[in-house]
Amino acid sequence: MDFNLPVKKEKPWGYELLYALTENYAGKIIHVKKGHRLSLQFHQDKEETMYFYSGLARAETGQDADNLEQFTIREGEHLHLPPGTCHRIEALEDTVILEVSTPQLEDVVRLADDYGRHQS
Repeated sequence: MDFNLPVKKEKPWGYELLYALTENYAGKIIHVKKGHRLSLQFHQDKEETMYFYSGLARAETGQDADNLEQFTIREGEHLHLPPGTCHRIEALEDTVILEVSTPQLEDVVRLADDYGRHQS
């Protein structure tokens, strides 16, 4: 992959820092500002695990957008998201997430978004 890493990408909810990208895996540090949330989304092929390094967040996960379970996720906890799992993270405090995933970074199907972004 042809990146000069790390690559910082500003987002309306904070930013992400891509620090590793190979044909087998990707690594990101995700900063979500208090009161903001990521898109309700799923990935067709991408698999990811999030480690909540700091902060407090609310997670929503489920097999479809109509059947989501909500729970609080705290510093030191993790969340594994197999392909096809609908999910959304909302920061109840400024939150830092360490994410490791398969390398399909563009594999995002947005179902809802607070910032008017369309499906990727």
